[in-house]
Amino acid sequence: MGTIAQETGRFSGGFQSQANFFLRDSLIGAAGIPQYDRQLFGAQSWLDLKYSYDGFDLGVRFDQFNNSNLRNPNFSFTDQGIGRWFISKKIEKFGFTVGHIYDQIGSGIIYRAFEERPLFIDNALYGARVTFDFNDDWQAKAFTGRQKLIFDAYESVIKGAAIEGYHNFEEAGVTVAPGIGVVSRTLDDQTMENVIGVLTGYLDSARVKPVHNVYVGSVYNTLNAGKFVWYAEAAVKSSDLYNDPTAERVIFGGETVTGSFVKRPGSVLYSSISYAANGLGITLEGKRTEAFNLRADPTLQLNLGIINFLPPMNRQNTYRLTTRYSPATQDLSEMAFQADVRYAINRKTSILVNASNITDLDGELLFREFFTEFNYKYKRDWQIKTGFQIQTYNQEVYEVKPEVPLVETVVPYVDFLYRFTRKKSLRTEIQYMFIGDDGNTKQDYGDWLFAQLEYNLVPGWSFVVSDMFNANPGKNSPVDTKTGEKLSLHYPRFDVFYTHASNRFGLSYVKQVEGVVCTGGICRLEPAFSGVQFTISSVF
Repeated sequence: MGTIAQETGRFSGGFQSQANFFLRDSLIGAAGIPQYDRQLFGAQSWLDLKYSYDGFDLGVRFDQFNNSNLRNPNFSFTDQGIGRWFISKKIEKFGFTVGHIYDQIGSGIIYRAFEERPLFIDNALYGARVTFDFNDDWQAKAFTGRQKLIFDAYESVIKGAAIEGYHNFEEAGVTVAPGIGVVSRTLDDQTMENVIGVLTGYLDSARVKPVHNVYVGSVYNTLNAGKFVWYAEAAVKSSDLYNDPTAERVIFGGETVTGSFVKRPGSVLYSSISYAANGLGITLEGKRTEAFNLRADPTLQLNLGIINFLPPMNRQNTYRLTTRYSPATQDLSEMAFQADVRYAINRKTSILVNASNITDLDGELLFREFFTEFNYKYKRDWQIKTGFQIQTYNQEVYEVKPEVPLVETVVPYVDFLYRFTRKKSLRTEIQYMFIGDDGNTKQDYGDWLFAQLEYNLVPGWSFVVSDMFNANPGKNSPVDTKTGEKLSLHYPRFDVFYTHASNRFGLSYVKQVEGVVCTGGICRLEPAFSGVQFTISSVF
């Protein structure tokens, strides 16, 4: 974020806005919500201002939502107000912050207050935090407050503390950065009454007793030894109520239903080790998760009220078709491994291989991916990236689509960049998704072809044209109402971007298929979209 020097301090800020003009297209499913049927327009904006003076840091953010589908893609949301404010001060070894606070302990497994605007997540702690520096290497912190809920906050109280440090064993050439943290959530009386109300329909044999207080703790350490870096974290959680969609219970009348609140303790073990030298980079990761669902209210689901964060265990892909099936991190039952190997043969040529495998604790396959990339640069004239992805995806678990088989895909891709001059370049992407079939019918939406052209005029303009074509329709593709045949539809997109200094403007026409949108392992299902988007982002 840019800054402007002032005689009395330092001022900085940023503005971000997106306006959507909705164009109804019932054929692709872009219909049936207020924006398409009558409102025709929706927008969301954020203005973030910060000021620093004499050890004080102050900040305020204004949030606005007008007929927005960001909170829930199937509904309209309108509200505005102060989305964040904070005051922070450092006095020698002591520091304090009040207001809306973003922070985490360790990798975030037991606590992470963060923001992800594309998913409408803002889990800031609305409260107070104090820090104390024992010396240059060791610090303690403690905090308490409530989790932010749009322009309000959940009523349950969150509190926690951590000690983190650093030590250099110079003779051995080893450094360590250990830490230990604890967090507790206390339900207020009204939330507890609501939880009890949810459980009143349970038979005595299936009824569980909720608790006001739940505790989580973790120990973690980063070890650097020459060319190796090793991070490890272990976390435990006391018994708490959570909803298990796979649990069965008997309701009145003797009927057995799936989906039940249960109470169990939880745990997470996570570790990563990496090696880098002579153009070779290797990273290995592993994670075991059991019943580690920590929320401001235990009856909340999806992305609501999440207090902690579980690191994703799959490659964070960027291409359109390689990201179509992305796995959401599973907090109840997950055993995951990932390996990433990169090798620079020389300054011009490099290769990458990534593999991940995710199952539940009973061994049921949830996700598997094998990804390769070959990168070659010819002087400054052109560059090519090419490779393929092989993927298996449990759509029944990740998208709650019952009795569907595992989706299996193969995606080859080519990304070619050609520089005409230092200021003019053309980038071309071509991807194809081969998908498995269920007998004679292709799975999900079937095979896809994606192509994109991006022309850049540095430093100002960028023009992008792309199309996602349902080349071989599947069982979920739209149907011709007259013939009953599956339709091969185009989903085109046209973008124009203009950048001036630290300001960026974008105008886009978008037709987008239904799919899963993920950021760092946190996902949600997005319906189809059809319309025009105008975006602005600025820092100052």
